[in-house]
Amino acid sequence: MNAPTNISAQTQNRKADHIRICLEEDVQSHQITNGLERYRFTHSCLPELNHNDIDLSTTFLGKHLGAPLLISSMTGGTEQAAMINRRLAQVAQHYKIAMGVGSQRVAVEKPQVADTFAVRKYAPDVLLFANLGAVQLNYKYGLDECLRVVDILEADALILHINPLQECIQPKGDTNFQGLLDKISKLCAEISIPVIAKEVGNGISAAIANKLIAAGVAAIDVAGAGGTSWAKVESERAENALQRRLGRTFADWGLPTAECITTIRAIAPDVPLIASGGLRHGLDVAAAIALGADIAGLAMPFLQAAAISETAVSELAEVLIAEIATVLFCTGNPTLYQLKHSGSLQRIE
Repeated sequence: MNAPTNISAQTQNRKADHIRICLEEDVQSHQITNGLERYRFTHSCLPELNHNDIDLSTTFLGKHLGAPLLISSMTGGTEQAAMINRRLAQVAQHYKIAMGVGSQRVAVEKPQVADTFAVRKYAPDVLLFANLGAVQLNYKYGLDECLRVVDILEADALILHINPLQECIQPKGDTNFQGLLDKISKLCAEISIPVIAKEVGNGISAAIANKLIAAGVAAIDVAGAGGTSWAKVESERAENALQRRLGRTFADWGLPTAECITTIRAIAPDVPLIASGGLRHGLDVAAAIALGADIAGLAMPFLQAAAISETAVSELAEVLIAEIATVLFCTGNPTLYQLKHSGSLQRIE
């Protein structure tokens, strides 16, 4: 009878560790980048636009957004996480931007912490994403558990995060990924809301994206390399020298975000596509949109701001929006659609 309690306590402790490590330790990739530095916008000194007419609004999965931004999945399950999610949700509501929460496995194992994820009351109009690890479908999770986390959040879509490298390094990680694609396909057929496939910082290749789309996934979040390294994060939590060594060896493993965007867009021109992984400012967001993404997700910048105050989160959102608008203005594009099709982003040879 004690096993479920022990498991939920381990999961909850892991959530607290992740926040602390991300805020206090150097867990950023250093040898690999998001790949966006290989591109440059062509500046237009005569944009023939009134800056006041710039329109950053868009739609994603049928829902209106005030700007092409996603507060990427981060946390939940602890008192600190509840505060962070509340601050993020309130800012998401104000600016009409999308938001995802961290893995809700802990809320399935320990229902009393479900309220740390339940942000719909703070963000009634926001595009909200529930979140579970795809690998849990191989560990007795199914439609019922997925519907439970969707209900907790009153979510518009469900993220299935795919994280084989993290599970390899994580103490007591879940590493049975065999036959997972078929289970994802079955879930997509059964659940009534869109399913989003997301990596956690090592990227999704075009070949895997193609398989996921064929399985019924409605959108892809590339979550490429170049930002927070979850191999590094888990090495900080290592229980032995082997885990610590693995985390350091694979600290810069993965596909750069820019490469994921361009290669997936080449084989799937219409799939709703989220760019995330090492995006740190609005110029990165605009470049990702120009490469073919529909919206862009940031995690670490929002986590750092949310750990300070709601005001800090609001100030970050204001800066990001101003930076994206500046790119549009200085390339002569009044809308995101025109930016994406303008050819103003050039690869630097």
